[in-house]
Amino acid sequence: MGREGDWEALRFFTEPKNIAFPMLNYSNNLVKNAMSENGEINSDAAPEPVGSYPHARKVGNLLFLSGVGPREKGTKKIPGVSLDDEGNITEYDIESQCHSVFNNVKLILESAGANWAQLVDVTVFLTNMKDDFKIYNEIYAEYFKDSQPCRTTVEISRLPTPIAIELKCIASLS
Repeated sequence: MGREGDWEALRFFTEPKNIAFPMLNYSNNLVKNAMSENGEINSDAAPEPVGSYPHARKVGNLLFLSGVGPREKGTKKIPGVSLDDEGNITEYDIESQCHSVFNNVKLILESAGANWAQLVDVTVFLTNMKDDFKIYNEIYAEYFKDSQPCRTTVEISRLPTPIAIELKCIASLS
């Protein structure tokens, strides 16, 4: 099958009439206000994205969240982070950042009419695996004790803002 055939298959499986699962109920005004016609979702509750991208996008019965960090809405404040005059991190608390990033993911899910239990895949980016993994893993286990999506944790050298953790998530809206 050539590229054109691949796109046809993708279109078939993402059209609502071809999906065997019940679709998201759009009668919820919060969801109507958050979602654009092309499936983009921008949450009024979550911190603003740091670039030109939506908080999430709905395709078929899947919800793809953009990278989510621990910032607070309406500010550049990052819970648990102290910066020097040049904006370099002088100290940080991974526990505070973990709780904040999980809360931000929850806010975006709720704005899309979804919930925590619908997460099916989580990719976690840490900037210091050696020092932070143990604490992050314990906190992750608390949040995901009743529902366990697939998970990948990757160490990266830095993120676009001075944060130590970012999550990229996929939820099933079935």
